[in-house]
Amino acid sequence: MCWSGNDNEKLSFVYAGPDRQEAYLPTVCASNHAANLLELPNGDLLCCWFAGSKEGNCDISIYVSRKSSGSTLWELPEKVSDDERRSEQNPSLFLHPDGEIWLVYTAQLPKPVDTGAFSIAEIPKFNMQYTAGIRRKISRDGGKTWGRTELLFSEPGSFCRQSIQVLSRGRWVFGNWRCFCDDSRNGSDISLVRISDDRGNTWKSVEIPNSRGKVHATILETEPDRLVAFFRSRAADYIYCSHSLDGGETWEEPRRTVLPNNNAGISACLLKSGRILMAYNDCSAGESTEPAVWPARRCPITVALSEDGGNTWPYRRILEPGEGYTGEKNDCCNRRYEYPAVLQGKDGKIHIVYSYGDRVCIKYVCIGEEWILERV
Repeated sequence: MCWSGNDNEKLSFVYAGPDRQEAYLPTVCASNHAANLLELPNGDLLCCWFAGSKEGNCDISIYVSRKSSGSTLWELPEKVSDDERRSEQNPSLFLHPDGEIWLVYTAQLPKPVDTGAFSIAEIPKFNMQYTAGIRRKISRDGGKTWGRTELLFSEPGSFCRQSIQVLSRGRWVFGNWRCFCDDSRNGSDISLVRISDDRGNTWKSVEIPNSRGKVHATILETEPDRLVAFFRSRAADYIYCSHSLDGGETWEEPRRTVLPNNNAGISACLLKSGRILMAYNDCSAGESTEPAVWPARRCPITVALSEDGGNTWPYRRILEPGEGYTGEKNDCCNRRYEYPAVLQGKDGKIHIVYSYGDRVCIKYVCIGEEWILERV
């Protein structure tokens, strides 16, 4: 075990064991959320997230940290976004086939401070996500420096969470959703898939049918042109899934899986073994399908494996138990551990990051697939 850092920065604690590595990424901000990972060709890992005083405030910006190949330590993060008038959120990283790295994120107007100066009609609806657009920055030196800010998708209310995916035939797909200015508390959000057949120069949008309240699509290609998308549910009931048999041109209506969801972020990836890995909060608010419900509970984080394309999930193991409180009356005593993001490295190791302990920092965990299969 070791500590990294100095007196001027929050320290990063690292644990390296025989079957598991852990680290608390260093941060200079009070609130840290919505991390995403990318493995570079040289084996380095990049982690991005948004941080500042509180989600939705204008000081929320995108930060990036690096863990060099072979090292257990994460570098002090660098602030890479630059709009002081907007809340910059939900970043993801994408390795372009040409070697560029795209940092894609949302930017929304901040919610005004409640000073009593607004009439009821002027008070913003729930949050300001309906004002968001999707932006991009490009790095051409492995994430060391970043170019100018560009507007990728301008439709108001455009939001994203997962990374752009390149399919086996070269098509790009990018799961998005749209937020609206209404009283639904984001329950009216709808999902769509952006598709590009010219390496991101132009895009078309395909709406997921009857996807109201189903967001954060994490899209996997299980066979050429056969896609499965898993969704967060605003109703806080279950994770949902939808299939496409034509490379994303058409989609099924999302249907329930057996995995619970608490209206919080999920992440999935297709492993080299052919199994699907899901990371999620193993809890829900009940059976109702009416959006939207916002339960406070976001613990534990569980990892699950499916061997049949997501129909069943026989292998499940708690990755993050929080403070360990259990039971209907006690589990609310756990802090929030939320928004996991997962990838499998070239060496087969599974890398996971998530918001730790009410967002005080981002935590990193590295495990092997066999750790989940043990189910101890």
